[in-house]
Amino acid sequence: MELISEFQKLLKEKQMDAYLIPTSDDHQSEYICDFFKTRAYMTGFTGSAGTLLITQTEALLWVDGRYHIQAAKQTDGKPITLMKQGLPNVLTLEEYLKKNAEQISVLGLDGKVCSAQFVLDLAKALPSVQLKTNEDLFETFWKERPKLPMKMLFGLDLFFTGQSAQEKISIVQRNIKLNHCTAHVLTSLEDQAWLYNLRGKDIAYTPVFLSFTVVLENECHLFIDERKIDKTIEKYLKDINVQTHSYESFYEFIKTLKNQTILVSLSKINYTIYETLMKENQLENKENPTYLMKAVKNETEIKNTLLAHIKDGVAVTKWIHYIKTHLSQKMTEFTASQLLEEYRKKQDGFIEPSFNTICAYQKNAAMMHYSATADKAATLEANGLLLVDSGGHYLEGTTDITRTIALGRVSPTIKRHYTAVLKSMIALSQAVFLRGVRGTNLDILARGPIWKLLLDYKCGTGHGVGNLLSVHEGPNGFRWQVVPERNDSAVFEEGMITTNEPGIYLENKYGIRIENEMLCIHKGKNEYGDFLGFETITYVPIDLECIDTKLLDASEKKWLNEYHQTVYETISPYLTETEKMWLETCTKKIK
Repeated sequence: MELISEFQKLLKEKQMDAYLIPTSDDHQSEYICDFFKTRAYMTGFTGSAGTLLITQTEALLWVDGRYHIQAAKQTDGKPITLMKQGLPNVLTLEEYLKKNAEQISVLGLDGKVCSAQFVLDLAKALPSVQLKTNEDLFETFWKERPKLPMKMLFGLDLFFTGQSAQEKISIVQRNIKLNHCTAHVLTSLEDQAWLYNLRGKDIAYTPVFLSFTVVLENECHLFIDERKIDKTIEKYLKDINVQTHSYESFYEFIKTLKNQTILVSLSKINYTIYETLMKENQLENKENPTYLMKAVKNETEIKNTLLAHIKDGVAVTKWIHYIKTHLSQKMTEFTASQLLEEYRKKQDGFIEPSFNTICAYQKNAAMMHYSATADKAATLEANGLLLVDSGGHYLEGTTDITRTIALGRVSPTIKRHYTAVLKSMIALSQAVFLRGVRGTNLDILARGPIWKLLLDYKCGTGHGVGNLLSVHEGPNGFRWQVVPERNDSAVFEEGMITTNEPGIYLENKYGIRIENEMLCIHKGKNEYGDFLGFETITYVPIDLECIDTKLLDASEKKWLNEYHQTVYETISPYLTETEKMWLETCTKKIK
């Protein structure tokens, strides 16, 4: 691959033995704008996560289980060694660097796109390696690098947020004092958008804007490209006493902070910020106060997100009906996903998809994050399975749903696997647990029926969902072991919204996933403790054609029947008579 070899020449010129390229931006975002997609530029791998290490003699790409198949396909034929994280005998990045410390004595990286915690851990693990942390080699190497986005902000009023920005800022300022600090540096884009009750369009599928925030005891400073602020937003920010500055001036501003005790999250701020602040200040490493605040939805946000899910349920249900009844039109995965977006666009308050739709037919569904394109998409036929994982951002909230549907006859083996996934999803939906429980305590409920088949899925079972923010939001989630960098193993609290999405993925055969969103609710309190549980808030039928009902027990059948009754009662008023009759059949009681 020419880019790799050219970059290796640059390493020799810079006297670096290796260079580290994460998938990140200055804000440690999960999803990033085109300007920061250096790893994708160098490898052709388009997944949302992965780390590239280029040495003077080789290139290695680390990807997690979600992307093992996709990354193998997209890097095929390129001089890149694929490191499939989680598989036996595959070294982690840190293990590889330790093993090759003699050959890699000088390691370069851009401290702005690496978290402070990551670089500190790396330095501790590799004491003999010199880290060059202020080296953005792509500033000159990427000749036609995209520009930073310039999209206008828009505001959300109290009808949607339930809490004013002024009140949120005051709570953050109280947290600063409670932590015996005098300032707080906030760089996470979702946290800032939530804090100010503002949204943007700088990153595809995530309605945020590139910015930094410094909160002092009696001041709040926002660093942003001020061309994104119209007169209305300008007045709004002035009224809530937020001072605005240019985006580029942030790094100079934090040099003026001296003799402060600054509240930061080392996993959220980048290393360059850490290095700057440490020179003249004390740092208190704690989670951003906004992180948990935005995860626990207030009554207004909950009421609104339920409306968003009804709208989304109508769109997805109409779409499934159309797909099932129009297969003769020879749709492709791509045209089918476009059609789903059209159904969503007809719903009031729809803004954009909450992520790139995964519309995957047959063996393509075995790739968890498969993406069809106009020139590369399978044609749907009247047999096998179609998996569609999609979601929408509405003014009222964010949705994420997966349905796997039969397009024709399915084999007994497929039915057995589909029913196992359904049993897994139901088991987690029915969970009742004591306050203090985490997702790591509950994950086995979902994996149990799948593990009994000696199968597994190489990802978490669920993630938190933002409120017109990122579709992936911590600190709540479900997985069977703690993954520190995911930060999704918090104690569950009422108001948290989490997906429930177990699955089975068989390479070159098919993939099955059923996904609902669930709201954590209070179930009751007695002498044994305080109990919580979940309320399902996704309203779309689950395909009865794929289920082997003999494998469901009485409680599972009861859950499915009650769920389908709720779906019919909630969605049918918005359907045509033909669609309503079809939905009635799709939600009939099973025995």
